[in-house]
Amino acid sequence: MIPFPDISPNLFEVELFGFTLALRWYALAYIVGLLFGWWIVLRAVRTPRLWSGAAPMTPDQVERFLTWAIVGVILGGRLGYVLFYDLPSYLADPLQIVRLWEGGMAFHGGFLGVVVAALWFCRREKIPMLSMGDLLALAAPVGLMLGRLANFINAELWGRPTTQPWGVIFPGDAAQTCEGVVGLCARHPSQLYQAGLEGLLLALVLLWLAFRTNALKRPGLIMGVFLVGYGLARFVVEFFRQPDAQFVSPGNPVGWAVQAGHYGLTMGQLLSLPMIALGLWFALRARAQ
Repeated sequence: MIPFPDISPNLFEVELFGFTLALRWYALAYIVGLLFGWWIVLRAVRTPRLWSGAAPMTPDQVERFLTWAIVGVILGGRLGYVLFYDLPSYLADPLQIVRLWEGGMAFHGGFLGVVVAALWFCRREKIPMLSMGDLLALAAPVGLMLGRLANFINAELWGRPTTQPWGVIFPGDAAQTCEGVVGLCARHPSQLYQAGLEGLLLALVLLWLAFRTNALKRPGLIMGVFLVGYGLARFVVEFFRQPDAQFVSPGNPVGWAVQAGHYGLTMGQLLSLPMIALGLWFALRARAQ
């Protein structure tokens, strides 16, 4: 077992006029992830050899789209969590929806939010949608990695109980409530699994495809690889990740969202299957220009 490191969820705190202002690691992960995504997209559109003709976006368009991407991530991520994971609770108290500081963001919702923003921006600016999708796919994995590292620092979204030597003893009554476990309960650090697979590994693959091959000359290929890679990574990690409490019951201790006999799928797996299918479709249809 590995004791949970003594790391505060807040990077720093400042007392000002009786109020405590804090910068949380999670907020910093969002900020740095968006800035890195903006930087990598700018670098791609400023590298002529990556494209068959002119780059699909100008640097000015990239900067203007950043605002819409931020709005899409926040609104989509929050509404996705509300709709997919805990709708009855939020219907009982709708004001919870705007309390973003209390947590509750869903990647699949944030992904859909950015897609909607990108479709609107492409239509308005006459940008090829497939090439926009490729650029967004390039930008996403580092932000995902940082977000999962922040989840680990916050001691949230931990994994299922494990006896493996790398199991982490997460703090809190919820993390230490493990059926059949006497004493300290170690859990899979599933946040780190996700950071490594859907973050670091996927980022390296996509950056290699974009800057070392002709992948960006085949619109839709990078986006397709991202969708397949993220979907597979999330599907696999769900076997180790503790499901959301609302799906766990005495008759469903595994936390399946859909169940058929002894088999089932978690909500994360269920939402990942369409991503994998769509990614394969885009990747297989990508053609050189």
